[in-house]
Amino acid sequence: MRHRNKKKILSRKHAPREALMRGLCTSLIIYEKIRTTKAKAKVLRSRVEKLITIGKINNLTSRRRLLSELYIKSATDKVLDVFGPKYKERKGGYTRIIPIGSRKGDGAEMVIIEFV
Repeated sequence: MRHRNKKKILSRKHAPREALMRGLCTSLIIYEKIRTTKAKAKVLRSRVEKLITIGKINNLTSRRRLLSELYIKSATDKVLDVFGPKYKERKGGYTRIIPIGSRKGDGAEMVIIEFV
């Protein structure tokens, strides 16, 4: 049975969707603020917050889990060295989504997602 297993697919198959999310996670961690659509930002928020929670504990297991999810090693280092200690006492809610209007071409709702 597939009760309550619905997830956002973003009009993509599994592999392209995973690649998109990995790229967005890496970009958000490196630049700390990115501009994207509202639907992508909502899916991205949960993934990035899980990565930050993993990065709170700086050990080899955490490093390997982050390396398997992020494309760039410097992004992994930044999670472990910067964001882990910064959000050590915080229970969650590391990101915020700020609406900035709609895109001119297709009218998609655009947002800025950034770290708190």
